[in-house]
Amino acid sequence: MTILGLSAAGPSAPAHFSLEAIVRPNILALQPYRCARDDYSSGILLDANENAYGAALPASYAPQAAAHGLGAAADLAALNRYPSPTHDELKRRIAKLRGVPDEKWVFLGVGSDEVIDMLFRCLCVPAKDAVMTTPPTYGMYGVCAQINDVGVVKVPLVTEGGAFQLDEEAMDAAFKANPGLKMVFICSPGNPTGTLIPLDVIRRVASNKNFTGLVVVDEAYIDFGPEGSSACALVTEFANVCVMQTLSKSFGLAAIRLGFLLGSPELVQILTNAKAPYNVSLPTAAIGLQALSDEGLAVMAKNTRVLNANRDTLIAEVKTIPNVGEVLGGNNANFIVVQILTDGQPDSARAKAVYTEMAENRGVVVRFRGTEIGCEGCLRITVGTEEENKTVLQRLRELLA
Repeated sequence: MTILGLSAAGPSAPAHFSLEAIVRPNILALQPYRCARDDYSSGILLDANENAYGAALPASYAPQAAAHGLGAAADLAALNRYPSPTHDELKRRIAKLRGVPDEKWVFLGVGSDEVIDMLFRCLCVPAKDAVMTTPPTYGMYGVCAQINDVGVVKVPLVTEGGAFQLDEEAMDAAFKANPGLKMVFICSPGNPTGTLIPLDVIRRVASNKNFTGLVVVDEAYIDFGPEGSSACALVTEFANVCVMQTLSKSFGLAAIRLGFLLGSPELVQILTNAKAPYNVSLPTAAIGLQALSDEGLAVMAKNTRVLNANRDTLIAEVKTIPNVGEVLGGNNANFIVVQILTDGQPDSARAKAVYTEMAENRGVVVRFRGTEIGCEGCLRITVGTEEENKTVLQRLRELLA
């Protein structure tokens, strides 16, 4: 069956993979909704039932918004109009940054969470299909699976010694036992582990003939890792590999909710056919364009370097605190995972008590992760400013001395 709207082709490898075979038939047959801006976007626009007198905002709002970087005057003046359904210039900047050919390889979502949900809705038949996760990992994969009534096959990471790497042998056994798996989610750097999965490992998973589904690599924290560690390079090589990223972390734009997927034009077109017509707002796209300008990219790179340096200092200092054990994982994200000990052993109850006391009485909020596989007794601490890091270290010393 032809993918409606497809105007470019992606890679054909591996030979055992067919995207059309794993997409829900009703999605392949879907006639996409045509919105007003699919046809025309200039002239006297009387086609979309918009408010001709503009946005209901105080006159004083425009200079305030501009002062806070929330939009140029032209963007604010256009708020009464529906935004572009495609945001092609934004996609082109993302494609250039991440090294894929053009905008046809980029799908935009309301944060990575919408991208995850769209993958489930387009590929997985409710109450029939299943996906694979590799815990400890990002919790939204499981949440979206449950919302969409999709099964989850869990193959835990190898956690001994804080490795947090894929168990390829166990994954292969699970592929054989569950031949219809639609997706495998690989978080790299991992959350909550901060550990990168080597590209050779991802390449082997994609080449595994026992798995005919889609390899989804979640790279929310990739800019905090070493250069060259992104799986974006695999997207143009493998039709069954896609990469999710976001502007929430390294770009510091969590509030605008802009995530994206890099994948074959076939996959991007299927997701585009099924998405809401105007899923990404004009303010979000406008701020995203600024962040992806040369000046914005320079700011991102500078902030990332500073945060990585702060991370190294935080790791060194936290190890000097009594009753703090190992700093687990690969430490390639903007957080660290530390063990809280009692008598030299990881103690989840104590870690939970420290987390609660700091949040409720000491003015510092970290994340308790002691219930995750391989994370017994662990707190996840986001890397902050120098002053914020000094404060969290002091609070830990007060509670653990």
